[in-house]
Amino acid sequence: MRIVSQLLLSILTLNNKNVLAMALWPFVIYKDKKTSENAVIRNHEKIHHRQQIELLILPFYIWYFIEYWVGMFKCKFKHEIAYRNISFEMEAYDQERNMDYLKHRPYFSSWKYFKIKIKKNAKRT
Repeated sequence: MRIVSQLLLSILTLNNKNVLAMALWPFVIYKDKKTSENAVIRNHEKIHHRQQIELLILPFYIWYFIEYWVGMFKCKFKHEIAYRNISFEMEAYDQERNMDYLKHRPYFSSWKYFKIKIKKNAKRT
């Protein structure tokens, strides 16, 4: 279900002006009408909905915030770096332009991105 509300999105993202949309099961909140009609952004948020369903919603958010805060500490509180290194975001950004992705996406595909991230971090140490 789509909600178009710049105010609600602003509240949920602590006034982060860079956020265009947010998947908050069962809703997707968009900054404006134009953003809600953008196929790439819509696909990105649909990927998040699939991830949320697979993890039974609440565990998704717990895992998401753990990855985010671990990333924030690792990269000295650089939000964009921590955000882009969340495995769920890695998958969504990697596949957002593939409009057929959700038709063929294997279950729990996010774990592939988590494993990539773990291997990348292991090489740094």
